Amino acid sequence: MDAENLHFFEKAPVAKAVAHFAIPMMLGTSMSVIYSILNAYFLGTLHNTAMLAALALTLPLFAIIMALGNLIGMGSGTFISRLLGEKNYDDVKHVSSFAFYSSLALGLIVMTVGLPLIDPIVHGLGATPDSFEFTKDYVTIMFLGSPFVVLFFTLENIVRSEGAVITSMVGMILSVVVNIILDALVIFVFHWGVIGVASATVVSNLVASVFYAFHMGYKSQFLTVSVKWFKATKDILGNVFKIGVPVFVMSIFLGAMSLVLNHFLVEYGDQAVAAYGISSRLLQFPEFILMGLCEGVVPLIAFSYTANKLRMKITIGFTIKTIAALAVMFGVIVYLTSDHLISLFTNDPHLIELGSYILHVTFLSLFISGMTTLFTGVFQATAQGTAAFIMSIIQGITLIPVLFIANQLNGFHGVVWSLVIADAVAFLVGALMLYVLRNKLQPELDSLVQ
Repeated sequence: MDAENLHFFEKAPVAKAVAHFAIPMMLGTSMSVIYSILNAYFLGTLHNTAMLAALALTLPLFAIIMALGNLIGMGSGTFISRLLGEKNYDDVKHVSSFAFYSSLALGLIVMTVGLPLIDPIVHGLGATPDSFEFTKDYVTIMFLGSPFVVLFFTLENIVRSEGAVITSMVGMILSVVVNIILDALVIFVFHWGVIGVASATVVSNLVASVFYAFHMGYKSQFLTVSVKWFKATKDILGNVFKIGVPVFVMSIFLGAMSLVLNHFLVEYGDQAVAAYGISSRLLQFPEFILMGLCEGVVPLIAFSYTANKLRMKITIGFTIKTIAALAVMFGVIVYLTSDHLISLFTNDPHLIELGSYILHVTFLSLFISGMTTLFTGVFQATAQGTAAFIMSIIQGITLIPVLFIANQLNGFHGVVWSLVIADAVAFLVGALMLYVLRNKLQPELDSLVQ
């Protein structure tokens, strides 16, 4: 950690510190969403609804692979930030080396287990006869590249945890730029379709992983990828998995929620699945901006938790105000332009109508989903493993029964509104837990939840 990063951790005005940590993360996550949107756009130019449906159906699988990266990355990253706050630099090297090699091992396990089970997995994702082969192609490539995908999500968290937010952002943007270039080539030049899109994703994650590993090995003062620093002590495993497991479970639940949702939407045809796939990618842009804000301040909150709890309180309060302002801004934009946004991906009037409707409904929960992400980040940063675990499962536990009931009562409309209800329940649970834990975290936190 250089002097500039230490200054932002300890002494810079909170607004400037939040901007320093959050803006690069917000830019990086927004670029990731732009790439996701362009994926759908490029495939949309082929005017094949089954391909778009396959892209939506594989979201749960990607969420699971990403979850393994976040299992190690978020758990190790928040631990590293707390260790830096305690100035315990040798353990930072042990944790970063552990994160690097364990994430590679997890990716290899996913590849080994997943490849022999591709057909039942594709059926389980809800592929229809029209979209089955496209979905299978995507799944095959994702399993082959899973070690690099897991490694990418791990290392991005590790690099950001030491305050190297610009490096973290550059890695994310590098991944996106490489992906976009490869997407254009494989679709318009080589005509590889879904196989090309999946391959571009894997290669871009590999390139970014190499970039992060180079930084950790040669540029960082405290992080390392050297195997000689690898250590898997009880203390490291306990601190990493205390936060990493809830993050993993949350990602799994998000994937399961997407899977269950797809199964309900399939009842209403490939157009419903494709409309949800398009609208969810558009919704990802403001969601990932807010996620970038909330995840960007996690290292600052974690550092302040061990170094200056009053600064932690002020940081959380400022972040809440920023979430509210961004949610209002994005909401106005989407409600004024939703039809035009959906029409970028398809010229089918019914698909445009369905996608616009889904956007209007799901945007109602943008602020509360942003707050839910912040609550989760606070619990992760302050090592509140139980609270983080509850946050990881509450939305999924809520959504699944709500989906069954709402689908019976109001069909397609009930399915779409279920997402908003699940977000609202998660927000209320998170706010209640923050209130209950306020004295444990810091008495001054009272003002944030009153």
